[in-house]
Amino acid sequence: MKALPKKLLRLTLFGIAFTSLFSVQPAQGFTITMQQVGSDVVANGTGAINLTGLTSVGGAQFQVIGIQAEGGFIVTGTSSALLSDYFGFTGPTNFGRGNFFVADTGSGDPSGIGGRDGSIFLPAGYPSGDPLTNSMTFNNATFASLGVRQGTYVWSWGTGLPNQNFTLIIGSGVAGVPDGGSTVSLLGFALLGLAAFRRKLRC
Repeated sequence: MKALPKKLLRLTLFGIAFTSLFSVQPAQGFTITMQQVGSDVVANGTGAINLTGLTSVGGAQFQVIGIQAEGGFIVTGTSSALLSDYFGFTGPTNFGRGNFFVADTGSGDPSGIGGRDGSIFLPAGYPSGDPLTNSMTFNNATFASLGVRQGTYVWSWGTGLPNQNFTLIIGSGVAGVPDGGSTVSLLGFALLGLAAFRRKLRC
C-alpha cells in the first residue's frame, strides 16, 4: 500500500483536528441545549446534579420558567413546582444581553441556574444524582430576540466528581459559528479540500 505524501498526511490530520473542535461533547452533569426549531426556540435539559460541594439556602419557592441572558438565568421545566436554591459554584455570569422572557410552555423536572446571583435551582427535596429531564419553548422567537449568544457555558463546583457541573449549549455550542448542521458542513469542506489536494498531486 502506497504511503500518503507528507503534505497530504499533514492536511488530513489538520482537517480532523479542526472539525473535532466543533464536536466537543458536553461535560457530565446536567445539560440544557437550546436550538432554533422552525419559528420557535426550544430548550431541552437532561442529566443529573451531584450536590456535593453545593450549599442549600434552605426552604423552597416557585420560580418562573424562562430566561434572562444578561443575568445568566435559565430555568426549564414545569412552573407548578417548588424549587430549592443551592450555591457554591463558579462560572459565567451571563450568556448574552437579553432581558427576562417567560417561556410559553414548559414540562418535566424544573431546574436551572442563575449565573449572576450564584444559585442553582432544583426540585424541593431533590436526591443528589437523581436524573432530571425537562424542556421549555419560546414561540415565535429567535436567539436574537431572546438576546442570547451562541456558545457553550459551563458552571462547576466540588472536586471533580461526576455530575458536578451544569452546562448550557446555545445553538452550535461554538461562539460565532452558525447553527444548523455546522459541524457536518465543516467536515464536508475539509473533505472537499482533501480531494482537491489529491487531484493536484496527481497532476
